[in-house]
Amino acid sequence: MWKDSETELDFLDFDYLIYMLREIISNESLLPSSVGVYGDWGSGKSSLIRMSMKSVEQDEGTVCLVFNGWLFEGYEDAKTALMGSILDEIQKKTKFTEKAKKTISGLYKSVDKLKLIKNGIKYGTDIFLTGGIGTLADITIKGIVEKVKNNVDGVDESEIFTAVRDELSNKEIREDLKEFQQNFSDLLEETKIKRLVIFIDELDRCSPDTILETLEAIRLFLFAGNSVFIIGADERHISYAVKRKFEKIEGQQIDIGKEYLEKIIQYPIRIPRLNSKEVEFYITCLLFEKDLTDVEFQEIMELIKEKRSDNILNFTLDYTLIFENKPALAEKIKDSLIIAKQLSSVLSNGLNGNPRHCKRFLNSLVMREKMASYKSIQLDRKILAKVMMLEYFKSPLFRKVAQLVAAEQGKPKEIELLEKNQLTDTSELKIWKDDKWVQDWCAIEPLLKDEDLRSYFYFSRSALDERFDTSIVKLSPMAQNILEKLVSKTAGGLADALRNYLDISDFESSEILQSIFNKIVSETAIDKDLFKAFISWGLTRELLYSNVISNLNGLTGDSLNASALRLIKEFMDKTNKQTEILELTKRWTEEKSSLGPLIDRIFNN
Repeated sequence: MWKDSETELDFLDFDYLIYMLREIISNESLLPSSVGVYGDWGSGKSSLIRMSMKSVEQDEGTVCLVFNGWLFEGYEDAKTALMGSILDEIQKKTKFTEKAKKTISGLYKSVDKLKLIKNGIKYGTDIFLTGGIGTLADITIKGIVEKVKNNVDGVDESEIFTAVRDELSNKEIREDLKEFQQNFSDLLEETKIKRLVIFIDELDRCSPDTILETLEAIRLFLFAGNSVFIIGADERHISYAVKRKFEKIEGQQIDIGKEYLEKIIQYPIRIPRLNSKEVEFYITCLLFEKDLTDVEFQEIMELIKEKRSDNILNFTLDYTLIFENKPALAEKIKDSLIIAKQLSSVLSNGLNGNPRHCKRFLNSLVMREKMASYKSIQLDRKILAKVMMLEYFKSPLFRKVAQLVAAEQGKPKEIELLEKNQLTDTSELKIWKDDKWVQDWCAIEPLLKDEDLRSYFYFSRSALDERFDTSIVKLSPMAQNILEKLVSKTAGGLADALRNYLDISDFESSEILQSIFNKIVSETAIDKDLFKAFISWGLTRELLYSNVISNLNGLTGDSLNASALRLIKEFMDKTNKQTEILELTKRWTEEKSSLGPLIDRIFNN
């Protein structure tokens, strides 16, 4: 299995991006500077940045640190947490002269003053006074603590606020920030730090307030010292945080989120989505890593690097290349090459070429192989991968096939008819007979018609039992945000979600659709707004049409009302799925005869 986090191995062909980032970091004429490494969630931003930082952290006079604002969220103000973390790292990694000690002491005091202003003062049993990261001067907190501590019950509120106001007036804070900038520059010079590199990680996981506080802290440092700030984030999420903050400003004809971000980030680097060929290479490298010993893997990677550099645009990693150069290893990696090719086109399209999702797919695959091995069952990896594609992108069909596999001793006749494109109007799987994605899936080797599929579905039982809440953990922050808007039961939330449907992958679109439907059936009656969200989202891409029909097939006539039926009619008209929908309405009428006139009026109008 593979660790679901950043790596320092470049399987994504990021070398040219790493080079560009290092060039920016190393160029003294650009200091201080800020770099935005932009890409989708899971696209490899953190890996790219860490590989770049690793290449510069050994340079003399360079100090590197990673700040994860998400870890501090809810515990400490992001601005002061970042400022304090930078000072902590400098203190840890450099030798201090007496002057440097005095300088950093003053800087810590500035941070603690900002923290005190942010947190405020509370009284009685809810007193929360923190000494901050550094050593706070007695005058800052001790005097206030004594006044509260000695007379909690009869505390004079005006006296406390006067003490705070006198010590921490707005004028002093403004002056202190200016002094902070100068002192920070002095500290870097005194400690002989030529370059301070700060990587801001997980920023797009944070709340809008935390994002803005972090950006404000970066702005403070950008006017002082030889610092380089590198932000790895989905720029859409950062822009959204800024827009939300300034949404009440009227008369703005500009994209305020984009404008604000461009003022903070001087050098943007954007990570492209992987295409099918790149996904194949990425999956191949991951599989090689597990197929081979460390020495063998290193040999293969050196060979790949050498051959790829000769013709980067037309390079192909295949069995012939390995056999001609490393014949002893060729047989060991033969199946991995086949699996990578089998998966690449489906995962590049269905997962938007997202490396993290690809890695999670492979981890699920390997986990099932290991569980089967424990039960002394040998699964064919190529068959397992094909079954899992169905699970990821066509979960309603996956569930239906699972029922047929259980009922027909592992070899349902319908699978053969599906693969031969011979389904009829009476077939169990008729909903999917004209589905282009399913047709393409059927054409992928190996064919399943002669395989006993029971063991493959046995180790997929947890996927068959998923509910609304557990599916969310698979989604990127962007997809989670869209799902939250879709189930918000508001017109504004629905409109926002539909505007962003192209920003997420087929896989996440399918997960979102299923999550909405699970939410619908978990309530005592069909909610009009949730059902509208379900139908509207189902119309966003053709891949989802058969999933919508399959889910509608799970509803009974007793559960339906006029508003739901009108939305189903709208879906039918826009998707040309008249045969399938009218067959459902016929069954619903049989289940609840009083629906007949209503269905007739809506569908024949």
